[in-house]
Amino acid sequence: MNAIEIKGLTKKFGDFKAVDNISFNVPKGKIYGFLGPNGSGKSTTIRMLCGVLTPTEGTAYVLGYDIRKEREKVKSKIGYMSQKFSLYEDLTVDENLNFYAGIYGLNKKERDIRKKYIITMAGLQGREKNITKNLSGGWKQRLALGCALIHNPEILILDEPTAGVDPVSRRIFWEMIYTLASEGITILVTTHYMDEAESCDILAFIFNSKLMTVGTPEELIKKERVNNLEDVFINYVEKSTNEKVENSFDILRKIIKKEV
Repeated sequence: MNAIEIKGLTKKFGDFKAVDNISFNVPKGKIYGFLGPNGSGKSTTIRMLCGVLTPTEGTAYVLGYDIRKEREKVKSKIGYMSQKFSLYEDLTVDENLNFYAGIYGLNKKERDIRKKYIITMAGLQGREKNITKNLSGGWKQRLALGCALIHNPEILILDEPTAGVDPVSRRIFWEMIYTLASEGITILVTTHYMDEAESCDILAFIFNSKLMTVGTPEELIKKERVNNLEDVFINYVEKSTNEKVENSFDILRKIIKKEV
């Protein structure tokens, strides 16, 4: 069974194609990594899946719901977390969780049950009354994840959730991701970190708005006959641009040398 099914999905802004005819499926209960450099089309794809943007062409279904026709049903089934941590800085941890519980229409009993679970899962015990702006990046990250989970979604969409946090916080965050996946939640995550990519069950790589490849980390490494995922994706970039990545670094070095 697939949690997300995408076929021929395209998004144009004028003459520019931000996403160009991509197709892939996200199986239920898996951690699915969606990789690509900045501007490749990752966030645009996610915004379409969340019902924020309307596709120009193609179809996508989230848990069987059409993202064009059933946006509200889609939104009720997914939790979304971005690298910007959509938190209210002047509210406490507890107040942020209450606010998001209200947005999703949880009654007091449902809210209290979910809050108890989230505070334990995220290790936020003792910080419920802390003002959010006083939290470190790692604790804000955990709170943002909790807010995305407050309504008990079946799918969790994470858009570069570990950007800007320290390595220890990243490790702790991914341990929480593993726990959520083991509980049956489907996770779609974008990341620039290859160690995080290696932790995903399946990977899709998008470049210049086109889907380049899909497979498990092991399959992609074996297919490209390289030693690691970084080399896999460099290979795809070079195939797409017909230019060696190291040539770009040589050009950059020459520019820096001139400026110095």
